[in-house]
Amino acid sequence: MARQSISFTKPNDEWLKTQVDKKEYSSKSELINDLIRQARKQQVEINWIRAKLEKAENSGFTSESKNEILALSKSLLND
Repeated sequence: MARQSISFTKPNDEWLKTQVDKKEYSSKSELINDLIRQARKQQVEINWIRAKLEKAENSGFTSESKNEILALSKSLLND
C-alpha cells in the first residue's frame, strides 16, 4: 500500500480523531480510505446521472403539452 503524508486543518483533524476515538474506525488511514471509496462511488453515480441528462438533452424537445405528457405517463403506468 502506498504511503502518503498529508496535512489537515485543525477542525478536520479533530473530527478524524473523534471518529477513531469512538471506535468507528481503527485508524485515520482506514477512515480516509473509506471516505475516498465513498467519494469514488458517488462520482460514478454523478457520472451516470450526467450521462442520462446529456442523452435526454440531445434527444430533442417535445411539442406536447404538459397535460399530454402527463396523460401518456399515466397510461404507461396502467399498462
